[in-house]
Amino acid sequence: MEGDPHKLLEGMAIAGFAVGADEAYIYVRAEYPLAIKRLRKAIADAEAKNFLGKNIMGSDFSFTIHIKEGAGAFVCGEETALIASIEGERGMPRPKPPFPANKGLFGRPTLINNVETLANVPLIILNGAEWFSSMGCETSKGTKTFALTGEVNNTGLIEVPMGTTLRQIIFDIGGGIRGGKKFKAVQIGGPSGGCLTEEHLDISMDYDSLIKAGAMVGSGGLVVMAEDTCMVEVARFFMNFTKNESCGKCVPCREGTKNMLKILEKIVQGKGEMSDLDTLEELAYTVKDGSLCGLGKTAPNPVLSTLKYFRDEYVAHIRDHKCPAGVCTAMKTIKIDPEKCKGCTKCARTCPVGAIEGTVKNPHKIDQSKCIKCEACLNACPFKAIGKE
Repeated sequence: MEGDPHKLLEGMAIAGFAVGADEAYIYVRAEYPLAIKRLRKAIADAEAKNFLGKNIMGSDFSFTIHIKEGAGAFVCGEETALIASIEGERGMPRPKPPFPANKGLFGRPTLINNVETLANVPLIILNGAEWFSSMGCETSKGTKTFALTGEVNNTGLIEVPMGTTLRQIIFDIGGGIRGGKKFKAVQIGGPSGGCLTEEHLDISMDYDSLIKAGAMVGSGGLVVMAEDTCMVEVARFFMNFTKNESCGKCVPCREGTKNMLKILEKIVQGKGEMSDLDTLEELAYTVKDGSLCGLGKTAPNPVLSTLKYFRDEYVAHIRDHKCPAGVCTAMKTIKIDPEKCKGCTKCARTCPVGAIEGTVKNPHKIDQSKCIKCEACLNACPFKAIGKE
C-alpha cells in the first residue's frame, strides 16, 4: 500500500471484473496515515487515466474503490466484523451462514481478500500461473512477507518463497541471535499464533506444516526469542492482548480469555498450583472449540504451544517458585554479596522503598519483606556487589 499501491488497485479491479462487482473497499487502520495518503493519490491518479471509475478504457466495466479507515480493532481481521465496521456498526463478528460470498457488505455478495493476495493477481496474470507456481512448495505456492523481529540481529520485513525454513530465516537472513545468545523459541503468526522451538528450525514455512506444529502463518509476524525469555510470561503477554481485544460477543472468548489470563498471572506471581495447568488446558480447548470467530478460536494458541513445548517452565514457576529465565519479578531475590560490598551507600540512597540497611563502609543488607525487586540498587552499585537469583 505504501510502496506500490497501483499493484493493489489493479488486483482489485481484476477481481471486481471477474466476479461482476463495480464497487470495492480497502479497509485500513487509521494508524497507517502514509498508506492511506498514498492510496488516495493512487486512486485519484488511476481515475484521471480512466483506469478506475466509469466505463474503464471505453468498456462497459465500471469500478469504484473507497477507503475505509478502521479504528485498529484486532477483531476486525475477522471478515464479518470487518463488514460490520464498514457499515458503521461496532466491529463484532456475525454467525455464519450466511457467508459473505452470499450476503456480505450491505447485504450484497462480497469477495474478501487481504492486500497480499490481491497484489499478487496482476503479476500472476502478467507472468502466468506456471511462473507463480515455480516459487514456494507443493502445498503453498508463491512467496510470503514476514515481519522479522525480537532477539535477532537483522530485523525488518522480508519476502521469501513459501517453504523456506525457520533456520534460513532466523540465521541466514536474520543473522542469528543478538548478543551471541542461544535461540529458544519463535512466536509465529502474531498474537494468535503459536511458539515453536529449536526442534522446529528446519520446518517448512507453509500453511499445512505450521498448523500441524501448533502454529500458523497468520499475519506473518515472527518474534524471535533467546534463552533469557520466560515462556510463561510470553503466554501471559499474548493472552492479555487477546483478552483486551475480545469484542465480548460470545461467552467462551469473553470469559475464557479473562480466566486464562487470571491463571497465568497467578503463575507468574508465584502463587500457582499444579492443578492450574489442567484448568488452563481445559479452558484453552473450550475457548478454541466454542468461540464464534477466529479471534477466540486462535487466542489459546500461545498457551497451548508453550504448555506443549515448555511445560517444565510452568512446573518450575509453580513447584519450585523459580522463573528459569529470571524474568518474573515476583520470583526474583535481590541480594548483596557482603564480600564485595564496600558500604558506599549508593544502593540505599537509590532504593525507592528504603529496603536497604547498613552503615557507611560496612556491608549492607536488603530487607526482603520490603524489597519490590525494581533492580534500582543493582544498577546503581559500582562494585557489582548486588545480584539476583
